Amino acid sequence: MKAAVVGGGIVGAAVARRILDVDSSAEVTLYEKEDALAAHQTGRNSGVVHAGLYYTPGSAKARLCRRGVAMLREFCSEHGIAYDECGKILVALDERQRSRLVDIEQRAKANGVPGVRTIGPDEIREREPNVRGVAGLLSPTTAITDFPAVTRALVADAAALGATIRLGARVVSLQRDAGRVVVGAESDGGAESDTYDVAVLCAGVHSDRVASLAGDTAEPQIVPFRGEYYLLRDDRRDLVRGLIYPVPDPRYPFLGVHLTPTVGGDVMVGPNAVMALAREGYAWRDVSLRDLAEIARSEAFRRFARTHWRTGVRELAGSLSRRRFVAAARAYVPSLRDTDVVPGPRGIRAQALDPDGSLVDDFRIHRRGSVVAIRNAPSPAATSCLAIAEQVVDEALGR
Repeated sequence: MKAAVVGGGIVGAAVARRILDVDSSAEVTLYEKEDALAAHQTGRNSGVVHAGLYYTPGSAKARLCRRGVAMLREFCSEHGIAYDECGKILVALDERQRSRLVDIEQRAKANGVPGVRTIGPDEIREREPNVRGVAGLLSPTTAITDFPAVTRALVADAAALGATIRLGARVVSLQRDAGRVVVGAESDGGAESDTYDVAVLCAGVHSDRVASLAGDTAEPQIVPFRGEYYLLRDDRRDLVRGLIYPVPDPRYPFLGVHLTPTVGGDVMVGPNAVMALAREGYAWRDVSLRDLAEIARSEAFRRFARTHWRTGVRELAGSLSRRRFVAAARAYVPSLRDTDVVPGPRGIRAQALDPDGSLVDDFRIHRRGSVVAIRNAPSPAATSCLAIAEQVVDEALGR
């Protein structure tokens, strides 16, 4: 069996390794358009290993997140990769938010998240002396890790099993023919093509475009949202010990600013969520006329914008003003000052939209003959990567 994997992020790396785990005789080629692995979403997030608190019981997210946590923890242990169960508290600031914790706790328990329980203000202060709230939902097993390191280890395993890793190779065509697929790619060495029994597309922010090469539907469409972080200054990292998260508001599509320690010792504050001006637009100066034109023509985006324009204005204000950005975090850590933070990393969320303008919430996978396309894999995709790969590969190989 000969297989192509398109995309060198954590999900693509996990898929390549899984194919060879189940079929050691397989010939696997991984294509990545950048010159390095984990260059985009995988390498530009906060490193949180989600426990499965929020997801609808029975959904793909809930199922694959819980399966993925166990697999990821074991993988990190076997490969000597940092994995810290620092725990997370969802902090309620008022009685309305406290009432939402009840539903989230029920979901978490239905999903099998261990140790989840509601705590009061005194225990919040005991665990996090600088954090204030009327109540909190504690998830003691929520963890942090180094997802780029996980990606590199997965690819190293795949390469050791015989996979070919093609960095700097952009896939430009996918032609299905008689139950097989011809993959065309361009690199500094020129154009080339090869024929495979199966191709698995893990293209992240470009997932809709790459899938369309194989004749897949235009929907869901990807719209890029930039997440901007600040970092606590070194002498203020002790403001938090674990993960401090807001209580999700069902009226809004994004979670809001939170505080996240990393395995490297930083503490990230953020992110916000502003529409990016390019699919790889990590700064305001990064503009793609093609990407903007696609968004402008999109009825799905216009419907989304009409519903959530107030949220967009608020997020934009936080992007343009450090004071507003920090004020959102100060609601949870009152002693946080504007001068306690410095600019941090930025990432892109590949947000999929359905034609009616609604956000695609669950993982979504399409199959067209010999081509399997992962069309929507937002958080917790990194947490779930090994479980996603298990499901996708087993289905693709008919196991």
